[in-house]
Amino acid sequence: MHLQLNINTDIEINNLLDLPKLKMIMESLKMKINKSKLAREMGVDRRTIEKYLEGYKPKNSRGRKSNLDQYYQTISLLLSKDSKQIFYYKRVLWQYLKDNHGLKCASSTFRAYISSKPEFQKYFDSGKRKKSNTEVIRFETPPAEQAQLDWKENIRYITKDGEIIYVNVCVLLLSYSRFRTFHLSLSKSQSVLLSFLVESFEAFGGVPKTIVTDNMKTIMDESRTEYSKGKVNERFYQFSKDMGFGVKPCIAGRPNTKAKVEAPMKIIDEIHAYQGKFDYEELHQFVQNLCDRINHSYHQGTGKIPILAFKKEKDLLSPLPNVRIRDSYKIDHILVKVNTSNMITYKSNQYSVPAGYIGKTVGLQVYDNHISVYYSTDLIVQHSISPLKINYKQEHYVETLARGLPLTTNIEELAKKNLEAINEVYKNE
Repeated sequence: MHLQLNINTDIEINNLLDLPKLKMIMESLKMKINKSKLAREMGVDRRTIEKYLEGYKPKNSRGRKSNLDQYYQTISLLLSKDSKQIFYYKRVLWQYLKDNHGLKCASSTFRAYISSKPEFQKYFDSGKRKKSNTEVIRFETPPAEQAQLDWKENIRYITKDGEIIYVNVCVLLLSYSRFRTFHLSLSKSQSVLLSFLVESFEAFGGVPKTIVTDNMKTIMDESRTEYSKGKVNERFYQFSKDMGFGVKPCIAGRPNTKAKVEAPMKIIDEIHAYQGKFDYEELHQFVQNLCDRINHSYHQGTGKIPILAFKKEKDLLSPLPNVRIRDSYKIDHILVKVNTSNMITYKSNQYSVPAGYIGKTVGLQVYDNHISVYYSTDLIVQHSISPLKINYKQEHYVETLARGLPLTTNIEELAKKNLEAINEVYKNE
């Protein structure tokens, strides 16, 4: 039996990359390739045909250097293990280089560059924060109807002097315009919160009808749940009445109720890009500059610039209460250093603090005829405001005195006599 094989001997050359196959077949058949004819048919130079016949393959990229390569060493140092600075997001690194190293490129271009460098991408992959899969229902409110309140708490910061402090940033955001105010504080006390809200209302030029908040202790005595309305504490309730707004706490465990302020809180992580760069006052100014930049930037969610949208919202806010009421909630907040006598100075008079704080920066809050002294978020001592030049708490003086005297000394008795003498001297000044 004889079977005829049906073999297709046609060779289709669609592009230059097919030429090595043609060469292999033509050589096996001991036939010569007409390079000039191929060049004419493919619309290329004869030398190009020769190059591809020899197996040339073009590179996927041209291998051109990126303009961002000039920042490679700077980025390497910033992302190294030896750097105190922390960059949780590529956007923060882009902003830092833009503000401090003259970087000029779009954020998307910069992120693509970082992604193309495995050594840089690894940094962001290792510190990647998990995204929530919780469903969020989007809603909007009319102008002046609502503001949302939140804290970014216990941010560990190393000052340029090497001091470790723990700071908090309070944010009040108008829901319609997304215009916001920031306040950096060492304390999260109720007095600090009320003073911040008064200053925010004054910055807004009015008061929103409602403030949405979580169940923070400075506002709620009892948390709101699915089964309970919760209970606003008496002082904050009186404050809300004096200012003219309603309080709307979120249901505990449902932070998405105030997602407008929750989502942008990660912007404050930009603070970590400046670890070791600022003292407390400079950090405070940085936070205010950050707030201004956000208020003047395009908001992707609304498609508006907050400062421009705010102009429409501002005229609809409720009027401010009178100055006397507003001033009653404002507090002095002062930063001072503890001197070598373990004391701080307020209005030329000195007040003692516990041992161990010499040279450290502490915050003073002055209200209700008292001075509250905070280190980071810890209240370390309270004093009544006094006309005396020197104001020691006996336990502070005993502790300080004990450090320089033998154990056999009756410290308590000596401290008592010394304090009586000090009070007598400075009482008569």
